Amino acid sequence: MAFVDLLAAICIMVNAAKGVSMVQLSRDLGCQYKTAFVLAHKLREAMAQEVQTGEILNGHVEVDGAYFGGHIRPENAKEDRKDRRLKEHQTGKRRVVVVMRERLGRTLPVVTMAEADGVALVKQNVSRMATLSADEASHWDILHAGWTVDRVNHSEIYSDHGKHTNWAESYFSRLRRMVAGQHHHVSPKYLHQYANHAAWLEDNRRKDNGSMAFALVQNAMGSPVSRGWKGYWQRVA
Repeated sequence: MAFVDLLAAICIMVNAAKGVSMVQLSRDLGCQYKTAFVLAHKLREAMAQEVQTGEILNGHVEVDGAYFGGHIRPENAKEDRKDRRLKEHQTGKRRVVVVMRERLGRTLPVVTMAEADGVALVKQNVSRMATLSADEASHWDILHAGWTVDRVNHSEIYSDHGKHTNWAESYFSRLRRMVAGQHHHVSPKYLHQYANHAAWLEDNRRKDNGSMAFALVQNAMGSPVSRGWKGYWQRVA
């Protein structure tokens, strides 16, 4: 693929506010689906350099979790349907994206198996001088031992005089529309790639397309050889 095709792919991806499907990207670039798939994931790795920096979050941080994947299609006949809430009837592909988001700052998503894992993530990634916002889920109760935490009960109210998790919900809104609206299905193996993509778009949403494209070109050119995506189709074929 020529350098001009790489620039075209970058421009397409930064212009797509909620992502772009690989079928669409392959058509726009005039290349195979496999080429578009690997190229897009390499660009997501470049985006992740700005998202997964290892820097501690400060200020006021909102924390929340949302479930993705693992959908089980119900049987046609009612008598054949199973209780999909039970573990034995689940696919094992369901994952949780826990997001920690500074108000007016960075967005840090992490893919886990359970939302309660977010407690340990907060301890690792949020400054003890920060303040937090969380919903009513009981696993967040332990955070009160280390931080000042605003809690909001979403069954009663979404925002209570500044107590809310709307910044985290804004991120999940973009990610859900990316996964369901553009890609339709995302493997749990690569969900972190899409989570980082959505976080990068959220953090750069006020910038013009030219600035976003230039930043992504810099990240891509400064990235080492991708160990996960180099020769991807030769390994999985």
